[in-house]
Amino acid sequence: MAASAFACTVRAASGILRPLNILASSAYRNCSKNACLSSALSSRHFSHIQTLVVSSAPRLITSVRNLTCGQTATVLNRVVPLLPNVLKPPVRTVTYYSSRKGKRKTVKAAVYRFLRLHSGLWLRRKAGYKKKLWKKTVARKRRLREFVFCNKTQSKLLDKMTTSFWKRRNWYADDLYQKYHDRTNLKV
Repeated sequence: MAASAFACTVRAASGILRPLNILASSAYRNCSKNACLSSALSSRHFSHIQTLVVSSAPRLITSVRNLTCGQTATVLNRVVPLLPNVLKPPVRTVTYYSSRKGKRKTVKAAVYRFLRLHSGLWLRRKAGYKKKLWKKTVARKRRLREFVFCNKTQSKLLDKMTTSFWKRRNWYADDLYQKYHDRTNLKV
C-alpha cells in the first residue's frame, strides 16, 4: 500500500517537474547558442566563453569554461573576416563635434543628392533614374528624370543633416530654380 502511494507521488512529481526540466535545458541551449553567436560577431574568440548554467538541482550554479560551439564556430570564424560589409552596413551619421574645430559637420551625401530651396523644401530625383535604362520605355525614362519634392519628414531629416551654410540664400546668375525658392500662397 505504501509502495503504491509512493509510486503515485513520484509519478505526479515527475509530471510536474518534467516541464521545468525541459524549460531549463532549452534555456541553457539558447544561452550557449547566443553566447557563441555574439562572440562570433563581436570578438571572434571562441575559446574562453563563460556562461552561467542553472541545473534542476537547487542551489547548483556552475560556470562552464572553454565552451565551444563545434562546426558553427569554425565556419563563422572563417566567414566573418571575408564579409565585413555584411556585418557593418554603410552609415551616414551626422558629426556633432568635429575633431579639428569642434563644429557640427554636414553629411556630404545629402548635399550631393538633394537640392534645398530657400523656402525649406528639398528636391530630389526619382529613384532609379540611372538604373537599367535599356529595359525602360521612353515615357518611363522621361518620368524618372523629373524632380520631386521631399515630404515633411524627409525635409526635417535633411535639415538636421546639414549645417546653416547650406540653408542660407544663394543668388546665382541664370538660376533655373529662382521662381521656386519663394513659395507663394503659403498659409502658415
